[in-house]
Amino acid sequence: MTALYVILGLVVLIILWMIGVYNGLITLRNRTKEAWSDIDVQLKRRHDLIPNLVSSVKGYMVHERGLLENVTKYRAEAMSAQEAGNTQAMAQAESKLGGLMRDIKIAMEAYPDLKANQNVAQLMDELSDTENKIQASRRFYNGQVRDFNTKIEVFPNNMIAGMLKFEKFNFFEIEDSAERENVKVDLTA
Repeated sequence: MTALYVILGLVVLIILWMIGVYNGLITLRNRTKEAWSDIDVQLKRRHDLIPNLVSSVKGYMVHERGLLENVTKYRAEAMSAQEAGNTQAMAQAESKLGGLMRDIKIAMEAYPDLKANQNVAQLMDELSDTENKIQASRRFYNGQVRDFNTKIEVFPNNMIAGMLKFEKFNFFEIEDSAERENVKVDLTA
């Protein structure tokens, strides 16, 4: 009779452990999805600000028209990848867009009248704030991805995760090598 109680106790413990692992996986998966949603919100904010910035600076930046056209092109690319739910394509387009936003900031330095314009200055502040929030959201998301992927890969959780078909998330990585290069600042001009 005691053997039956021991076996029953072990079965209950295994079931409770499986429930704990499952609930932990669900919690981390939902946190990772929430972190992705935070990135999505900030990217949407950036996408909403870009047309306002482009229209504000278009008249001044005649020579940089190609830059402004590329910003519009990559914004459209990023938005279509976002709508399609393609994480990798969205990361690539956002990486290109982030590089172009830096180029716009540098190009604006050549136009003192434009920098003095209150609307443009406000938009640039908003864009800068949004870029900072995007970076923070990316770091948070990547931390959640790391935790979730680790949880589904370690033993014995990997057995439960495999049975329940939990899949790894991809990190939000920079694709463009230009974003990894040092910024060149020339104060002689």
